[in-house]
Amino acid sequence: MTLALPACAQAPKATRAANEADPALWVVKDKDTTIYLFGTIHVLKPGMTWFDEAVKTAFDRSQQVVLELVMPDATKMQSLVMATGVSPSGPTLTEQIPAAKRAAYAKAVTDLGLPANAFDRFKPWLAATNLSIAPLSKLGYDAANGPEQIITAAAKAAGKPVIGLETAEQQLGYFGNLSQGAQMEFLSSTIDELPKLETTMATMVDEWAKGDPEALAREMNDSLKDSPEVAKVLLVDRNKHWANWVAERMKTPGTVFVAVGAGHLAGKDSVQAQLAKLGVKAQRVQY
Repeated sequence: MTLALPACAQAPKATRAANEADPALWVVKDKDTTIYLFGTIHVLKPGMTWFDEAVKTAFDRSQQVVLELVMPDATKMQSLVMATGVSPSGPTLTEQIPAAKRAAYAKAVTDLGLPANAFDRFKPWLAATNLSIAPLSKLGYDAANGPEQIITAAAKAAGKPVIGLETAEQQLGYFGNLSQGAQMEFLSSTIDELPKLETTMATMVDEWAKGDPEALAREMNDSLKDSPEVAKVLLVDRNKHWANWVAERMKTPGTVFVAVGAGHLAGKDSVQAQLAKLGVKAQRVQY
């Protein structure tokens, strides 16, 4: 459920192989505290090498790993999703969708191998997230290859504690508490973007691999442009919260590796921009 929702661009290395990635990394430090900020893409195809060089060095130096979310077990997560994203009564989702969008919506659902009414009891935000995430597996993307799972496994093997900036309840609550209008804008935007999903995802992964955070942010956050409420709740407010967490954590000695969605680490409202407002400077790690 983590969406997917990095400050200066860096030219790609001329010798970078097709499967070699050099994603962006930042560091915030003072005399006794170091916090690395690493931008992730939550799902990747197999075979891409990114957990090396500066990223692996930063991880190895860290005593603690921080993710957006530490996932609960599947049963608890399913229960939370049902409680937050399902409406047992009232108009069906198909009935709520504007007439002009219904055919495209039905095609998006049936393209997943499901009946057209499969999401009818879903709230719009849950249908939108399912429609944006489910097709990725058909394209070869898998969370098992994503940085979060690889970092979590490496932390467990190294005996490093892993904590989340948010709980599953909080994260699902951000979606569930969106106004009905914002949820429908989110769903409509998702439907509009689906035909371009394969191209968009390939472009984002390439920009991530090149370490071009600004280009990646434009691509990742483009779907939020249609709803200021969604952008505020899913991006800006969370970036502020995370920046406050980093600033507070700087008061405690040690080294921390923070990995969050790359879209949160770029643009005018990025975590780094919010840190700057707090008087905390994040520097790009060149490698």
